[in-house]
Amino acid sequence: MNLEAFEAERGPAWRSLDDGLRMAGGRPERLGPEGVLRLGGLYRQAAADLAYARRRFPGDPVVARLESLVMRGRGAVYGQASRRGGLADFLAHGYWRRLAEAPGALAAAWLLLLGPAVATGLWAAADPGAALGLVPAEFQAAADPPAEGRDFAAGEGAAFSFEVLTNNIQVTLTAFAGGILLGLGTVLALVYNGLLLGAVAGLAFDAGNGTAFLRLVSAHGPLELSCIAVGGAAGLRMGWSLIAPGPRRRGVALRAAARRAVEMALGTIPWLVLCGFAEGFLTGPDLPVEVQLGIGVALAALFWGLVLWRGRAGGRGRRQRRPRDFARR
Repeated sequence: MNLEAFEAERGPAWRSLDDGLRMAGGRPERLGPEGVLRLGGLYRQAAADLAYARRRFPGDPVVARLESLVMRGRGAVYGQASRRGGLADFLAHGYWRRLAEAPGALAAAWLLLLGPAVATGLWAAADPGAALGLVPAEFQAAADPPAEGRDFAAGEGAAFSFEVLTNNIQVTLTAFAGGILLGLGTVLALVYNGLLLGAVAGLAFDAGNGTAFLRLVSAHGPLELSCIAVGGAAGLRMGWSLIAPGPRRRGVALRAAARRAVEMALGTIPWLVLCGFAEGFLTGPDLPVEVQLGIGVALAALFWGLVLWRGRAGGRGRRQRRPRDFARR
């Protein structure tokens, strides 16, 4: 079927779907039971037409037209179920689905973060004088931490916790926002933070302060690095949508990727808050370093365990909650 015949045959159904969406105004129940069923049927047909158009007519304006129509239709058909769950459903299921569906981006983010960290840590241990010049002045104290780690009074701990929270959110969102620059900003943010982490760690261990360094970072570090990796993965997904948009136009591909990336970044913020509290209150001498390290590993294991558990279980639950009439072909 050529393009003209395709549009002539399927165009009336697209116009009917568009009319129905306009009448519904974001509330399909206005159409009544029969109208809702008809809207669902028209949406499914349009989604099938979009798949066909992407394969047969890539780059043609009809593809962008159908993408817009199907996106509006999906919001109307499935929007009610999504709105019922709201924020709680997103934090319980949606966020973890977003992470579980991006294993490649997460792996790349971890590689960009830990690869430079390991290399720079070995270099700093071998040539501490040169490595010290890489560390900004405000971070050089971390390369020679006090043996007891940080020991705050309650008020000081709360203030420091807030400072850490602000810094962690800034680093994570910088890694995320860099995706708009074809992912280059994200790559630079991840590599820079990896270099800084490796240099500080290498200098601390070379100076005999390895235990003090672990006391300083172990309670929050594994979870904090996980959050930064998630922000980086979100940015890389946006950047890749611009580099390789597939059959879609770059603007359409970027919008789709950006929505998922924003969800990944925003869903990470509560965990960054937890990192701030952990660093503010668990880095002093009150706890043995083994306990602090155990807490850090446990927090990271909880985070990635939820990715594996909620990422899969949430996806199954969502399919089961779809209205039956809309899902039937």
